[in-house]
Amino acid sequence: MSKFWSEALKRTEPYVPGEQPSQSDILKLNTNENPYPPSPHVVEAIQAAAQQQLQRYPPPSLDYLRETIAADQQLHKENVFVGNGSDEVLAFSFMAFFDPGRPILFPEVSYSFYPVYAQLFNIPYQEVPLTTDFRLPAEAFFQAEGGVIFPNPNAPTSVYLPLERIEAILQHNPDQVVIIDEAYIDFAEASAVPLINTYANLLIVQTMSKSRSLAGLRVGFALGQPELIEGLLRLKDSFNSYTVDRLAIAGAAAALEDRDYFAETTRQIIATREWFAGELKSRGFSVLPSQTNFVFVRHPAYEAGALYEQLKQRGIMVRHFNKPQIKDYLRITIGTQDNMKEVLAALDELG
Repeated sequence: MSKFWSEALKRTEPYVPGEQPSQSDILKLNTNENPYPPSPHVVEAIQAAAQQQLQRYPPPSLDYLRETIAADQQLHKENVFVGNGSDEVLAFSFMAFFDPGRPILFPEVSYSFYPVYAQLFNIPYQEVPLTTDFRLPAEAFFQAEGGVIFPNPNAPTSVYLPLERIEAILQHNPDQVVIIDEAYIDFAEASAVPLINTYANLLIVQTMSKSRSLAGLRVGFALGQPELIEGLLRLKDSFNSYTVDRLAIAGAAAALEDRDYFAETTRQIIATREWFAGELKSRGFSVLPSQTNFVFVRHPAYEAGALYEQLKQRGIMVRHFNKPQIKDYLRITIGTQDNMKEVLAALDELG
């Protein structure tokens, strides 16, 4: 630890991302990436954008992309904020809506960036235990002193919280912002977006990385009433006016406009998820009810850390979280049907 580090840096424990192997022969099912490439229109749009005006700064207001997102979500441009990936949007949201000295609430088993941001921005927090079946207990998030944040569906557990429970959390926190991280919502039952016009305290964060196959492009966005969006814009323009580049703007807009491609690839992932979950259950695995593009699984005969290593030795990367509540589980991203058949074949060899 350097003597030159600030106090904020000293108290921060960085987020640890999933492994990014350099070998091309690895079946990479550890970071919840989409197995399908983005829409062909995305590549065309990026290539066209690369031929013009890269010497110019991108538009800081991002009006075109905000309007495209708004149309897709049946909202208005004033309801949309865009950033360089949803992690940046979440960081801005922590700074904009959570205060030092007022503890926020988030699940004990959840996205591990939340405590990182809380420590970095000196925001106290309380981790809410999940139920024994890994569900979010909505009542435990009522009357938060500083605010609430949680993913829906939750990560890494894959479990979805129904909208009526989300609405109860919103109703019991009228003076605090409730942030719902909907990174995986396109693989789930329903988004909370329709609640935006009713609840001024609701902020929804989504990403283009998962269902739109744009993890390499880095585009995320927040949805909420104009007062919240204005706060995020004010913060961004005090930090970095140009967070999204011209190629990302073009590619993201094209991905949103190709709704048929999005619908088909998402349908395929959901179908493969359900088939794969059934195959795992037939082999003795317990599989949490998933509404994401991954499954969270355990087997009574396997130690999860050892199984992770054995799959890795066979060229298959999955994710193991060595944390007390979930150390017996593996998170496995849903790939193509052939990808998942390869996983099953490896498990059968081990069995």
